Amino acid sequence: MGKLSAITSDKPILLVGCGKMGSAMLSGWLKRKLDIAAIHIVEPNIDHVKAEFEELASSQLHNSFESIPSKLKPSFIILAVKPQMMDDVMETLKASHLSGDVIVSVAAGRTIHYFEDHIGRSQAIIRAMPNTPAAIGRGITVCCANRLVSDEKREICTLLLQAVGLVEWIDDESLMDAVTALSGSGPAYVFAMVEAMASAGESIGLDPELSRRLARETVCGSGALLDKSREKASKLRENVTSPGGTTAAALDVLMADDGIFRIMRRAMQEAKARSKELAGS
Repeated sequence: MGKLSAITSDKPILLVGCGKMGSAMLSGWLKRKLDIAAIHIVEPNIDHVKAEFEELASSQLHNSFESIPSKLKPSFIILAVKPQMMDDVMETLKASHLSGDVIVSVAAGRTIHYFEDHIGRSQAIIRAMPNTPAAIGRGITVCCANRLVSDEKREICTLLLQAVGLVEWIDDESLMDAVTALSGSGPAYVFAMVEAMASAGESIGLDPELSRRLARETVCGSGALLDKSREKASKLRENVTSPGGTTAAALDVLMADDGIFRIMRRAMQEAKARSKELAGS
């Protein structure tokens, strides 16, 4: 447990939002044997939380900030709500006079400055960008903190977020737009690749269902190989590619000047630009 032992029923976690990402984190904490009494949830649809996490007591489940006991003093308040809901959440949180040692947001496009404007400049704040493989414990989360977050709190946050995958830290918050474009949106690019491969398989004569299965399993298997191998992706690509063979013929198209590298750079530039727009809205 390490530093997680600092999270107790007297200094609990308050998880705001228990949708897909919140539920994934909560499942990870319970699997890692975090003190169950040190977890409180705020979720309007609290019945689904009760049904999924029967081990939590009713006193730990709240359908609004108003129902939280005034004596609750969270160590971490983790905001796992959609960006478009954040304004309402922040207004309600401020009105409740509830405060935590550290506020952690996993909402895309909401900057540290945004939270400082709503809560105050004296609040320790961590901005985190996870991705959807967190749902199976295979995500990667990138974090950035303001100057008020201590090394100890960073370490505890790392341990909490490791419940859903790997964790990286950056010091320059402006890089979060690029992080969002790569790892935050990245799973969708992989899924789109599977769709494209399946569609192409149909176009060259394969049965649609077989083509979908071949595309899906090829990408899943290749990802697993990449995960287990010590080789770089470029080396694994070379291992599949015989000079003058079928793979080389396909890669001549994919790696041409107007191929996948250029398309991916353009796509991620657009995603980064949109992330900046969202942060400023």
